[in-house]
Amino acid sequence: MNTLLHTCASAGPLAAAWGVHGLLLRRRLTAARHDPLSGLWTRAAFETRAARVLARRPHVAVVLLDLDGFKPLNDTHGHAAGDRAIQTTAAALTDAVSGHGRAVCARLGGDEFAAVIPLPSPMALPWLLRGLHDEITAPFLYGGRGLRVGVSIGAALSTDLTPVGAGGDQLGLLLRLADEAMYAVKRSGGGWSYPSATTPVTGSTAGRRTGRPGTHTTLRKGAS
Repeated sequence: MNTLLHTCASAGPLAAAWGVHGLLLRRRLTAARHDPLSGLWTRAAFETRAARVLARRPHVAVVLLDLDGFKPLNDTHGHAAGDRAIQTTAAALTDAVSGHGRAVCARLGGDEFAAVIPLPSPMALPWLLRGLHDEITAPFLYGGRGLRVGVSIGAALSTDLTPVGAGGDQLGLLLRLADEAMYAVKRSGGGWSYPSATTPVTGSTAGRRTGRPGTHTTLRKGAS
């Protein structure tokens, strides 16, 4: 009996140590899945969660946004001001989707963000995009001054896909459609766009629209 009590007493601190270790490990894994500056999901974590939302909800918007005037802001006011712009954009994106359960937001890198947002109806998408644009382009306070950035937003809706397009990599297809819409808006000076396209116009390279910075390939006729 004394041996049993001694064994249990010895095992207690060891079990507690392993419990603390497990808790720290879980916290580190969670932190690794979040962008440290914005607090949003990283790309890999976003894609995993976004695919689940698309599989479970009937009306889902996939939104891509890219800040306009971000480099001049950095050059003029310093990188700390750029960091503040990233943080306020993340806060605006989080606020805009707060009423949509299971929405997933991410910072893909640099000044590019993404979101997958379940909607009660496709009719809600224009209102969402307009509100998101207005929140992001509102002035933010930095160093006692009001600064602002522009934004280009593109979106695609899952229910716009044809039955054939809805199969396979649904998230990848919707991201490409949203990317094309965002790029078209950026070329026209910024804003938001939601075209009812069901097939990307351009090809893709490593999951990105061919012709974007970082993609190097020749689009062959008939490629998709």
